[in-house]
This record gives sequence, C-alpha cells and structure tokens, in this order.
Amino acid sequence: MTNPPPIELFFWPTPNGYKISILLEELGVPYNVNLVNIIEGDQFKTEFLEISPNGRMPAIVDPFGPDDLPITVFESGAIMFYLANKHQKFYPQSERQRTEVNEWLFWQMSGLGPMGGQAIHFSEYSAEKIPYAIQRYVSEYKRLLKVMDGRLKNRQFLTDSYSIADMACLGWVKASEILKVSLEPYEHVSRWFNRLISRPQVQAGLNVAQELHAERERIFTDSTARKNLFDKNGLPSN
Repeated sequence: MTNPPPIELFFWPTPNGYKISILLEELGVPYNVNLVNIIEGDQFKTEFLEISPNGRMPAIVDPFGPDDLPITVFESGAIMFYLANKHQKFYPQSERQRTEVNEWLFWQMSGLGPMGGQAIHFSEYSAEKIPYAIQRYVSEYKRLLKVMDGRLKNRQFLTDSYSIADMACLGWVKASEILKVSLEPYEHVSRWFNRLISRPQVQAGLNVAQELHAERERIFTDSTARKNLFDKNGLPSN
C-alpha cells in the first residue's frame, strides 16, 4: 500500500505514552493522536476498554495490521514490539542482539517504570506523605539509574545500536525531573539522555499534547481527578 492509513494512538502525556509517540516519530509513521484524559476518567469508558481491556494507555489501532486487517494493541512494551517488528527498525535481526534489547526493555517494564511511578506517586501525588514509602521507591529508582549507568559506561546506547529499549527508558529517566533527582551522579546516563533528547524525533514525541502538562496540577486540588487516577476500582491509573 502506497499510503497506508494512519495509526490511531490513544495517548496522554506520561512516560509510558511518550514511548509510543517517540517511536512513531522515529519510524516516520503517520498517526493520529486520540487523547485519553486519565484525569477525567476517559480510561474507563467502554469504547476505550474495547481497545485496552486493562484501562490503561497508551494503546494503538493499526488499520493496516497483519493480513491487511485492523489490529488493536495495548501495553506499551507490546506496542513497541509490534511497531518495531512491522517496520523492521530499532529492533535488530540477530537473535543475540534481539535478546539484549528484550532484556533492557523488560528491565524498564518491570523495574525502572514501576519503581519510578511509585516514587512519583508517594513523593508527589499521595495525600498522605509516608516517609518509608518515599524513601523506599526513590532509593530503588536511584539504584536502577546506577544499574543503567554501569551499562552505559562504555557504550552509546543500552545495546549495540539505538533501539526500542532506549526509547522505553527515556521518559522514565526524564521523570527524574519530577522527582528532583539529579542525573549528575550518573554521568553515563546523563550523557546518554542528553544525546537522545537532542534528536528532533524525540523532541517531537515529547511535545505531543505538551499543553496538557498543566493538567497535572488538578491532581492536587480536584477530588474527582484523584479518584479517577488512584481510587477507581481500587487500582491506580497511569
């Protein structure tokens, strides 16, 4: 197909959302942004749950998926695998190299992202400031930055070349700004971050819905927003 239809990206400006907007920009793939206002509770609407059963964004609909049929994909890591495989970019062909990319992508999904998310929740958004929880998650976030710093000591990227693993980690390293965690002690992470953040495609991905960042302030004052984010069905949202 000469001009494939654009991918529909279901998005809100969070570290997990940025993974996909950055990857789409890097791939040069046309896409439409469908805002899922997680503060208003859009993630619980029936039409979104049909795309993302877990009620989390990001998610995509690719109108031109396998066998030329539409496909929906939820979970940011699964979306990255799908897009990188489809376009044969940012995910190497060698099994050994793919395994390394998988390791660092899974590391982000199971460690850097969840620990960073909990650190932000307890230090910034929780109505009750619990010193143990703040110390526990911020310390673990810093430990993971140290792990990443060691990996980047003698290399430009997390694996042999720029990959979806780097893109997945970028937003969660940027989250250090919210946590007021300096990257100065992690010189190799800082070097890596500055290199990636200077890429025009990364900047474009990070600038999607930039004007909505002020919405974060509502979390501190709006009880409905807090309920939608942290209390609905007893589960936190992205």
